[in-house]
Amino acid sequence: MAAKKRNGKPKPQDSGAEGAPAASPLKSPAASGPGSPVQGNFEGPPTKVANSSYLAGSDPSISGDGTDVVKTDGYLEDHRDYFGQRFAHFKRWVRDIEVSEGGIDRFSRGYEDFGLHVTADGVRYREWAPGAREASLVGDFNGWDVAANPLARNEFGVWEALVPNTAAGAVAIPHGSHIKVAFVTAGGERVYRLPAWSTYVTQDLSKSPVYEAVFYNPPHRYRAKHARQTPAADLRIYEAHVGISSPEGRVATYKEFTRDVLPMVADLGYNALQLMAVMEHAYYASFGYQVTSFFAPSSRYGEPDDLRELIDMAHGLGIAVFLDVVHSHACNNVEDGLNQYDGTDHCYFHEGGRGRHELWNSRLFNYGHHEVTRFLLSNLRYWIEEFGFDGFRFDGVTSMMYKHHGIAYGFSGDYREYFTGNTDEEAVVYLMLANYMCHKLYPGFVTIAEDVSGMPALCRAVQEGGVGFDYRLTMSIPDMWIKMLKEQRDEDWDMAQIAHQLTNRRYQERAITYCESHDQALVGDKTLAFWLMDSQMYTNMSDATELTPTIERGVALHKMIRLVTCGLGGEGYMTFEGNEFGHPEWLDFPREGNGSSFHYARRQFNLVRDELLRYKYLYRFDRAMMRLEAQHRWLSAHDQWVTLKHDGDKVLAFERGGLLWVFNFHPTRSYSDYRVGVAWPGTYTVALSTDDAWFMGQGRVDTQVAHHSTPMEWNGRPNYVQVYIPARTAIVLRPSPA
Repeated sequence: MAAKKRNGKPKPQDSGAEGAPAASPLKSPAASGPGSPVQGNFEGPPTKVANSSYLAGSDPSISGDGTDVVKTDGYLEDHRDYFGQRFAHFKRWVRDIEVSEGGIDRFSRGYEDFGLHVTADGVRYREWAPGAREASLVGDFNGWDVAANPLARNEFGVWEALVPNTAAGAVAIPHGSHIKVAFVTAGGERVYRLPAWSTYVTQDLSKSPVYEAVFYNPPHRYRAKHARQTPAADLRIYEAHVGISSPEGRVATYKEFTRDVLPMVADLGYNALQLMAVMEHAYYASFGYQVTSFFAPSSRYGEPDDLRELIDMAHGLGIAVFLDVVHSHACNNVEDGLNQYDGTDHCYFHEGGRGRHELWNSRLFNYGHHEVTRFLLSNLRYWIEEFGFDGFRFDGVTSMMYKHHGIAYGFSGDYREYFTGNTDEEAVVYLMLANYMCHKLYPGFVTIAEDVSGMPALCRAVQEGGVGFDYRLTMSIPDMWIKMLKEQRDEDWDMAQIAHQLTNRRYQERAITYCESHDQALVGDKTLAFWLMDSQMYTNMSDATELTPTIERGVALHKMIRLVTCGLGGEGYMTFEGNEFGHPEWLDFPREGNGSSFHYARRQFNLVRDELLRYKYLYRFDRAMMRLEAQHRWLSAHDQWVTLKHDGDKVLAFERGGLLWVFNFHPTRSYSDYRVGVAWPGTYTVALSTDDAWFMGQGRVDTQVAHHSTPMEWNGRPNYVQVYIPARTAIVLRPSPA
């Protein structure tokens, strides 16, 4: 039997083990009726073939049964069958992709086949729209004539056309011209859509809020000067939104970010930059989470090559760059989005209620469909290959993994909540495929999950039966700090609860910790600094004004909260831009409800550059903290021991990264010769003190004093040291061998 083709490419035959049963025939998701070819049905679990050589595919790393995760968590034993079934589902996907597409490498390069591409003969255009009856490419180049450039459909619902070069041999579609694809739906209606694989779309609000696709073919492309970065094991992440990265009330640009913000990120000592709101989104106030064009970097901030330059310059500074990926849902827009793309209710999404998120008013992908999976995996490859991203933060993972999307659902930690009918296995397996692809093709690549459910094995390797993420976000930690600041007096802070929350992580699953991200600063909430100091930030943040008790307390606790979170809270650390220096107020994007104001949609970096203002002290402290981490790398250290949680004294002490950390959260009591147990004998000196005058402390800690250990058990440790620890102060001590 001759090899079939999908999307114009040869379809390899199954080369399974001799004597193995042949794969059962598969119906194409794009098949249009009786008698159509029967290949590639991924609408439901892929082909079920019991033969193990088929399921293993050609990658020996996934030859196991996916139950290794049970070995380190006995509570998973009751769910061993679930893990085996899920892993078999994943392996069927891998094998079916090998059989039908030649492997996940080729399969995930759909961006090279779909969309518009300049060839020697002209511009080739290819689009998947199985529900359409007719299609044509229209634009400025052909006077928007639907008859000028019709598309031909293949058996899989893929439409294709070539726009030949001009008689002079020039590309017939000018760079910067507008284009659309016109479909005739099954019902006979003519509709116009943006190419789904558009790489550049623009919006002219003076005419319409609807985006227009632009043919992007500049005569000179930006070429990277620096290699992609392999992210460090001790991640210090600076989360940023390009559009708000200016003190001015407007949308900032990629070039301004490169010039103004990147040097500050490097100066602070962060080794990774996480960019939000890059994938094009129709509504600016959505913070980038209502994506309309998945392959187009937002044109609000400049051209695609400007983003390429930003990432390249970050690499030149030794900074890895992560993309905030939104594959959890898509914007509900029809004219400039994927909704009703080919005139049907589904195409890229589930039809009916399953394809809609009732709270977000958005569409939900059909992760079990072959072409949808090609689109999403290719989207990831595109951002890596075309722009050089070094990692992804996957947004809305909880919504993806559960059929209830986490709506009005409180997770208690009962394992049955994770491994029963609540779980959307198609979505989980898609995430496994995405992580498998990223890590297999790009060793060292980093993936981070935004998940509030606490799904076990989310951050275990795919070959062990996990979902495959490298890190999860510790989303409960910022909630803890905000709750404490809102509801408790300082005297009522519970040291044991703080230590528990900071260390409550799943064994062998790494986490990115943070005090506050963009979420905590959104309208309706406030930054940590504003919770601590509120309106006095308007009147008393100048060195020329009175140092009030509110400002003194706020600055002291801001430093301590960040230090204890970074020291104890995870295997990576993250801040949101501006919060490191105590950015005031909150975030609110221009919208109808605020008169389209940009006042709160900006980052006031001018505050930290003004030497008269007290923001500089918090900036200095954050820089010292990051540089100390770079020196001792406690985030990737395996030693962590909480030695003391004294609620009466409000003292918390722990060991990590070969350092001794002591925190006195008491608002009024200072302690002389305070005894703290330590593992290592020797002489201890202060490596960092929040009370240093350089950080607007009172300078009560003498960093030159040597603290000699005593070989006597204390706090369950074989030695102890005695330190002076003033009220609302933290010190980090570095031991020297005895």
